[in-house]
Amino acid sequence: MEATDLLILKPFKNLPISDFSDSETEIKMKEALKKVEKTFGKEYDIVIAGKRYKTERKIKSINPSKIEEIVGFTNSATEELAELAIQEALKAFKTWSKTPAWKRAEYLLKTAEILRNKRYEFVATMVYEVGKNWIEADADFAEAVDFLEFYAREMLRYASEQPLVRIPTEKNELKYIPLGVGAIIPPWNFPLAILVGMTSAAIVTGNTVVLKPASDSTVIAAKFYEALEEAGLPEGVVNFLPGSGALAGEYLVKHPKIRFISFTGSKEVGSRIHELAAKPQPGQIWIKRTILEMGGKDAIVVDETADLDSAAEGIVTSAFGFQGQKCSAGSRAIIVEEVYDELVEKILERTSKIKMGDVRFKENWLGPVINRGAFEKIKGYIEIGKKEGKLIHGGNTKENLGGYFIEPTIFKDVAWNARIAQEEIFGPVLAIIKAKDFDDALRIANSTEYGLTGSLYSSSRKRIEKAKEEFHVGNLYFNRKCTGALVGVHPFGGFNMSGTDSKAGGRDYLGLFLQAKVNSEKIL
Repeated sequence: MEATDLLILKPFKNLPISDFSDSETEIKMKEALKKVEKTFGKEYDIVIAGKRYKTERKIKSINPSKIEEIVGFTNSATEELAELAIQEALKAFKTWSKTPAWKRAEYLLKTAEILRNKRYEFVATMVYEVGKNWIEADADFAEAVDFLEFYAREMLRYASEQPLVRIPTEKNELKYIPLGVGAIIPPWNFPLAILVGMTSAAIVTGNTVVLKPASDSTVIAAKFYEALEEAGLPEGVVNFLPGSGALAGEYLVKHPKIRFISFTGSKEVGSRIHELAAKPQPGQIWIKRTILEMGGKDAIVVDETADLDSAAEGIVTSAFGFQGQKCSAGSRAIIVEEVYDELVEKILERTSKIKMGDVRFKENWLGPVINRGAFEKIKGYIEIGKKEGKLIHGGNTKENLGGYFIEPTIFKDVAWNARIAQEEIFGPVLAIIKAKDFDDALRIANSTEYGLTGSLYSSSRKRIEKAKEEFHVGNLYFNRKCTGALVGVHPFGGFNMSGTDSKAGGRDYLGLFLQAKVNSEKIL
């Protein structure tokens, strides 16, 4: 493929979600589940500059729906291997940074095609490894492909001639150049989409990276790395380094040759990364850049003019989709008192219809939480909630199902400043809060330290416009759920302790991995 060939790329379009009600699609998915199950227990290597490494310590990835099943083992990196990965990334940067933008974009497009050809294998792996239901896992896959396709096109835009004010005595140009070697530290909850988005943005812009996947989702990460290899990505551009959180949070982040850190995860870890990155290390000659997404305590506000059936549906889907394990999850429902009781009943009615169980079976919508630590943490918050509100649904665990299952849990009459209304639980727990009126609801919505997503259900144009001005979140939705951002459609990132508002899937995101250089030549 030549540079000119990429100029005829079709405009970006989001990949549609699979329709599993279609019998042929359902058969493909079941076949993929069987195929992936046969690979259970496989061991995946560390890969640095194309060479594979094994270590004594292994990361065991289990199926949270059925904890006796081991999805795979991944070798866990040492500090020595982390150092080697950084050094090899530095070597690769010398040539990769000079690779034409169209060629770098081509690798992303090739990888997207490889993923599409193995769609249901990737989806099935996420079903097993992190407990996503079929639809959630397929949406995760589609978002990953969207990131590859969108960022490939965006890189061509960044690489084109940039507009400047022209003067007759000089020839001036602005060019975007890469930063250097980055540490990519993605989460487990979108184990393909966010990992792919963070990695592809960094490399298409000419950087090289050390990729440290989340320990709960190393198998899907390894499969993505295999797709990069199949696409022919040069060795050392992405170095696959599964390992402990301490390895990433300390060694990689503090290393003087790491130029930037791209992280998605908890507020606590993200804040620590930001703190460590801010302190120059011996031999460091730059200010490190951090690109952080750190969670939320997202609210859905409903006023008395809203369509209550639609609001109930949006609240339940936002609160309990993927067991509430999304930074965008609607964990607070703030309802004006005039329709409070009526809407609570509608929420209960919908929640009672949720089917929970092993998500390898299509009929189960609510799966397990990710691991024992999360399971115990959420149980603790449920006990706190019993003291802070009235438990009206759920509250129980279902370990008898074979995994880390917790019922969708709802508390009503929760005070706006209660712990379950302020702290990110990251589980299937909804706090319902009564507001006096719309203005009071808006005040409550803005009362947390986070500012990621939010939603307002209202038919009042005046209130919608007021919310646009005063509801302080990075992604605000009206009369729809507060989850499900689409690449290119809803650039995603939040305010306050939700992170650096790095709008993933937006037109300015690649700029976070680049620096602008201006060349000025006097005309003789």
